[in-house]
Amino acid sequence: MNIISASPSAGSLHVYGNVIGYTKIMKKIIFGIFAHPDDEAFGPCGTLLLETRAETELHLVTLTAGENGTNPDNDPDLGSTRLQEWHKAGELLGATSMHHFGYTDGTLSNLSMIEIAGKVENLVKEVLRNEAGDVEIEFMSLDSNGLTGHIDHIVAARAACLAFYRLKSQDEKFIRIRLFCLPNNQHKNMNTDWIYMEAGRLPEEINETIDAREIKDDIITVMKAHHTQRGDYENQIALLGNDLGLNHFIIKT
Repeated sequence: MNIISASPSAGSLHVYGNVIGYTKIMKKIIFGIFAHPDDEAFGPCGTLLLETRAETELHLVTLTAGENGTNPDNDPDLGSTRLQEWHKAGELLGATSMHHFGYTDGTLSNLSMIEIAGKVENLVKEVLRNEAGDVEIEFMSLDSNGLTGHIDHIVAARAACLAFYRLKSQDEKFIRIRLFCLPNNQHKNMNTDWIYMEAGRLPEEINETIDAREIKDDIITVMKAHHTQRGDYENQIALLGNDLGLNHFIIKT
């Protein structure tokens, strides 16, 4: 497992075996495909901040507006509010573009997974249409076990993998997909308080850990952009404490 402690600087973050660092040799593009408007902030936020500050180009996708999320203020149009929060968070993250696919929160399925993969492929091809010169492309999503077990998360991850491997078969620029996961030392046991959530990943299942703890305050700022979901981010900040910013990934190539 690579454990990377990196400070934001110019260039793209690269990991090749044991060689770690920032370089401007090749442009890097990340497509982040997530189910809900806060998944990027409550998941791999620290890594995404380090990437964009190193001049990686970031394109974010949310499949739904998260309209069935928690609604502490009884917002009559929670989905619209959450998309506004998402755009604010994306701006803080330094996203180049943001795309809402318009699916209904909590309803994703095998059929929608196949459709979503096609939409991701079309989006990626459109973004890359005028891209000239050397570039390497990554995808990012949440763990394919759904992280919390949410079916929408599972569909988003599997659709991202499906699109990635289809595109990779046509173009060697697609180098890897990173799936944000939870380690076993944070979540030792399965949880059935809400839906079935698996225990965290064992150390041998985790391929990479990014240490972004030095920008913890910036991560919290991005999380707080999702004000309607404040109960979730408050719980996460309290749970992780000084480890907020340690991001763990399963890598598929």
